[in-house]
Amino acid sequence: MNPIRPTIPLDQPGKHHGFLRLPHSRNDSAWGSVLIPLTVIVGSEGPTALLTGANHGDEYEGPIALQQLAWELEPTQVQGRVIILPTMNAPAFRAGTRVSPIDQVNMNRCFPGRADGSVTQKIAHYISHALVPISDLVLDYHSGGKTLDFLPYAAAHYLNDEDQQTACVAAMRAFAAPWSMMMREIDAVGMFDTEVEAQGKVFVTTELGGGGTATAASARIAIRGARNLLRHAGILSGEVEGAEDSRMLDMPGDDCFHFAPSDGLMHPLADLGERVSEGQALAQIWPADRTGVAPVTVTANRAGLVAARHFPGLVQSGDCLAVIAVEVD
Repeated sequence: MNPIRPTIPLDQPGKHHGFLRLPHSRNDSAWGSVLIPLTVIVGSEGPTALLTGANHGDEYEGPIALQQLAWELEPTQVQGRVIILPTMNAPAFRAGTRVSPIDQVNMNRCFPGRADGSVTQKIAHYISHALVPISDLVLDYHSGGKTLDFLPYAAAHYLNDEDQQTACVAAMRAFAAPWSMMMREIDAVGMFDTEVEAQGKVFVTTELGGGGTATAASARIAIRGARNLLRHAGILSGEVEGAEDSRMLDMPGDDCFHFAPSDGLMHPLADLGERVSEGQALAQIWPADRTGVAPVTVTANRAGLVAARHFPGLVQSGDCLAVIAVEVD
């Protein structure tokens, strides 16, 4: 049995702030706990939305948007229920790291988790088995963290269930980010996305920037997107704003991903949002430890738009250097 317990009710009318409490005995606190902030807002009858941020601890648009939503939303505005986890990977968020400093586990590669596993696995298990099943709609915020930068987009995935995919795409478009992406994952095993979709839920994720920070623009996109999604679901009243302005992108194949073949100093030759042709040079990688050696040039596998790029100036062999997406009508 999972030891995590909520300190507030999940189904009582009203607005409740508390935590998911995970007992965690550690060297400096024998009967300590990991506390994961939680807000539950229950209004009149209606669907349930689960909104999550900081699946990775160095991605900030989600926590910003969800902190504001948890503060501002009132039960009288809600037709249904909103469950908010601004920092679902609380240990990683506090450390400002992608993975948890407690167990070094990447939360977004360990779903559906384990009730008897490590701290991160227990959190993933509770969310998978206690929160996702009672939800109709799930929004999981992401951005590039410290190592990637993205065009700001909301995303859905290609699914075997055509009706479920249609519902996810409609929700993605309702989020109304500047870009909307039919997203392809390098490896979807263990992802929160995969678990939620396997349970038949409507799922939307995002990539809203990167570099290990948020901007005023990316925060505005995140806040408006959550409200739009709740309006789309009928949980909030009002019309979705700006969906007609979102431009559609697709990642049609694995050749969208470009990886660094060597370590070194990245010299970008195409910027985020720039259109490139097949074979065009995307970046050069100079050696970091000597001069007089020719750089390695990475070229585009296909024509399209640079939708993501490596953020730090130094790259390691195997790092994702760039992602090229295709703009569609």
